[in-house]
Amino acid sequence: MVVKVHGTNYASGPRRVFACFYEKEIEFELVPVNLFSGEHKSPEFLKLQPFGVVPVVQDGDFTLYESRAIIRYYSEKYRSQGTELLGHTLEDRGLIEQWLEVEGQNYYPHVYTMVVQLEVHPLIGLPVDEKVVAEQEEKLAKVLDVYEERLSKSKYLAGDFFSLADLAHLPFTDKLVNSIGKGHLIRDRKHVSAWWDDISSRPAWKKVLQL
Repeated sequence: MVVKVHGTNYASGPRRVFACFYEKEIEFELVPVNLFSGEHKSPEFLKLQPFGVVPVVQDGDFTLYESRAIIRYYSEKYRSQGTELLGHTLEDRGLIEQWLEVEGQNYYPHVYTMVVQLEVHPLIGLPVDEKVVAEQEEKLAKVLDVYEERLSKSKYLAGDFFSLADLAHLPFTDKLVNSIGKGHLIRDRKHVSAWWDDISSRPAWKKVLQL
């Protein structure tokens, strides 16, 4: 059965799910949700996702939202096919979960705030608060210093294997490098830059960008 993904081809949450599905060779159908018209806040959509955020997946009678929950679930459900994204030992899994939490708690919030200021605000006619951008950039730089230290010791975040921990970073790091002019935060760090070149060149991510 084809999994339905309610979302868009440009929003970062759905892109995280698409990357997982391509890596795991899971068939899916994109059900477009028009964010600019507010469709994600409509009564019909709120029945699927009460917080009014994309993505939402429907897999037969099963509905799931929150992109990080979705990628964890499907990496487990289809563990025997496609790319192994959960490691091979309990220790691998522990490190994957650790870096997924780091992404969600320490990395994503700073990038998201900058994307809202530098990409979304100009689209909807709101001013950019340069002070907020500067504060978030400074905080993210400190986070990326931790990444640089980690990636000086292992090829990927959880070890010498690509995993969900790396995949989860793809959508917003792409925004950072290619959309909002903050690529120096990646490029100024040798090991982070090499890691980004590696994970962003994966065929699955290239397919996401072509959607």
